Amino acid sequence: MTPARRVVTLPPSLRGPDALRFAADARSRGADVLEVRTDLHPAEAVDAAALSDILELLVSERGTPLPPAWVAAARWVDRDVVHAGDLAAPAGKLLASHHAERPLSTEEALRLWDVPLPPGSLVKHIEPLGQESRERISVLVETQARLRARFGDGRVTVLAMGPTALPVRAVLARRNVLDYVAVGGDWKAAPGQRLLADAVRETRALTREDPHPSPLPEGEGASTGRLAILGTSIAHSRSPRIHLQPFDRIDIPEDAPVESLVDALLPHYRGFAITSPFKIRLARHTGSPLDAINTLVRRRDRWESFNTDTAGARTVLERLGAQEVFVLGDGGASAAIRAVGSETGRQLRFLRRAEISGPLSGSGIWTWPDRITPPDALRFEGARVAVIAYGAPARRIATEITRRGGTPLLLGAAWFIAQARQQRALWETAS
Repeated sequence: MTPARRVVTLPPSLRGPDALRFAADARSRGADVLEVRTDLHPAEAVDAAALSDILELLVSERGTPLPPAWVAAARWVDRDVVHAGDLAAPAGKLLASHHAERPLSTEEALRLWDVPLPPGSLVKHIEPLGQESRERISVLVETQARLRARFGDGRVTVLAMGPTALPVRAVLARRNVLDYVAVGGDWKAAPGQRLLADAVRETRALTREDPHPSPLPEGEGASTGRLAILGTSIAHSRSPRIHLQPFDRIDIPEDAPVESLVDALLPHYRGFAITSPFKIRLARHTGSPLDAINTLVRRRDRWESFNTDTAGARTVLERLGAQEVFVLGDGGASAAIRAVGSETGRQLRFLRRAEISGPLSGSGIWTWPDRITPPDALRFEGARVAVIAYGAPARRIATEITRRGGTPLLLGAAWFIAQARQQRALWETAS
């Protein structure tokens, strides 16, 4: 089966030469199609012909009629089967779409598509995810299968929408003709889109293994099923670069119902890397004896939880080389540090933000994510402070430590690699 074509949407802030540069950059990153929508751009702001010279163009009618110049330059013309005045499009260009306002049963969805479509038309069906449940995901998978049976392979795209829809979209993408993804940064065309880089990485890995990759079967065994990192503000995560593919970045709000989400995804994912802020919540949800966990492994009809952060904590404490260590924060990462500290006889002092009142000296570990604002009272007197984040967040934290009088030690990569090795071994045991 041919992998889905990766579609990126032109952001509304980009016009003229900036739009052309965006299209060229998206193509260099692995995008196949550029979408331009009438609700995001006025006709005069877009040079459709010039854009179509860079990427295949998908023009979408959203409220405002499509300019003729856009239609002429487009590879596909997206018109809504309910709200469009008609479904007219040049031969072979129609992408007929439907955006449901509520979750539908498969039979309800199929009735919406009892419409005559020109030969060769593509079909796009979109629904809000609604409740995070196995039943809901199964309905969307069944809707996709039934639409493919009706209209044929290579013609159907089914998408879920919502703040926790990303993993469902990733599952559906394996059987879709189009995969709507985000280039990165703060703007996404729709909630639930995964990153272009992750979609490209997955396709390349699958193509290396099999020049003609086929969809995953419904019953996924120990060596199949998706992997993912699950957290908040994780666009910087390096996990997809080092773990087996497919590996998704599931970036969801801090208050999302993560417990019901992981249970709903049990048939489709064989493991998760859990990061802030869900380590403690999912430890409780899975009945773990640990205070916090960072790894879930599928065991047929349940999740088994582990904390491989202890391997990372052990590495960082060894690098610090101190017997007395203060720890900034008392969340999921701190649980691993506490466990290793008790094993090795180190004296650890855990400090929450409200408990900091004077300068800190000696050796310490900063566990707060960079999205958390440190207290104004935080100051260091020559303290060596290990940073267990990595990438851009680690650099921002290091700058903050220096500004407050400390010396940062960037040990996030060492922590990450140590715990990731153990995670990978555990995922290989999934059933």
